[in-house]
Amino acid sequence: MNIVVGVTGGIAAYKAVHLVRLLIKDGHDVTVIPTEDALRFVGLPTWEAVSRNPVTTSVHDDVARVRHVALGQAADLVIVAPATANTIAKMTAGLADDLLGTTLLATTAPVVIAPAMHTEMWRHPATQANIGTLRARGVLIAGPDDGELTGGDSGPGRMLEPEAIVAAALAALRPQDLAGVRVVVSTGGTREPLDPVRFLGNRSSGRQGTALALAAADRGAEVVLVAANVAGEVLADAMRPGIRIEHVGTATELGAAMRGEAENADVLVMAAAVADYRPAETAQRKLTKEAGPLERIELIENEDIVAGLAAGRRAAQTVVAFAAETPRDEQELLDRARRKRERKGVDLLVVNEVGWDRGFESAENTVQIVADTGVVGEASGTKRQVADAVWDAVIAVR
Repeated sequence: MNIVVGVTGGIAAYKAVHLVRLLIKDGHDVTVIPTEDALRFVGLPTWEAVSRNPVTTSVHDDVARVRHVALGQAADLVIVAPATANTIAKMTAGLADDLLGTTLLATTAPVVIAPAMHTEMWRHPATQANIGTLRARGVLIAGPDDGELTGGDSGPGRMLEPEAIVAAALAALRPQDLAGVRVVVSTGGTREPLDPVRFLGNRSSGRQGTALALAAADRGAEVVLVAANVAGEVLADAMRPGIRIEHVGTATELGAAMRGEAENADVLVMAAAVADYRPAETAQRKLTKEAGPLERIELIENEDIVAGLAAGRRAAQTVVAFAAETPRDEQELLDRARRKRERKGVDLLVVNEVGWDRGFESAENTVQIVADTGVVGEASGTKRQVADAVWDAVIAVR
């Protein structure tokens, strides 16, 4: 999506840098329009670096393109964060004395503002009247929060955290077709310890499952993300309203967590890469060469978690499995997917080809979605785009 982020002259402007970063990571094209006062808090080079687009405050730049109108016309969404009391008043009056003002008047896209100001300014009758007017015009007001303010003050007026603003803003655009649906998603890769140092594991980064959780939350779902050994920088994107994270390590722990959460879930998605086997015995001390060569490691089979969830599911509960395969060709990929879906008894099976340089530890993915009727969907692109395609298929099958 083409998203315009307006930044106005408040100390909370520094948080808008993270807001823009979150939108960029989500795959959106972001244009930042700061006011002159905003540049006193965060400089123009920072906005250009984080947004990857040129930034200006003037209506006189790029006149041939009629930039002061074109930005608003091309936008799919406009976010103003922070929105100061002065900016809110100017929006209410329809003033357009800078690039942000003209863009707001020129756009027909949804507009979301995140107010940020001291408590007295927020509570002032003029500000409250302006907020009422903007709401009546269809502007979404995200916040403010109640908390610590500049100068040691505290109270309502603190700008919402960037993650909450993104959630509110994208909810204004995306269909809320999962509203009221309780979703449990597993992600990451399980680790089966050999000793206190080593483990049997896999290369799953947890990015696809995290993207599934984010996409579900953006569409209105209540989400639990069961995360198995996911790096902090990957999991950070899911630390936002609407998503509860539960950490696990081994396949046994993952199975227990999924069964516990399944009791109250409407949709279960097993995107985690689960170890098929675990060591029959785990050494309590590190295995060393001094003790002699390690001739064999005896393995025992782990439970098939998703098959158990499918077998025990409640009426109207939907179960989705993921399968990573290394086939010779596409036909073999689909044949494996069909057999695995039937054997596990799931409603949908999402299959992708993996290898040394694809699937795992990548920002992109290519999948096919298989139901009892055959292939019902496919997607290729960012893992967020794949996640949205999966949820489209889930909604269709439900």
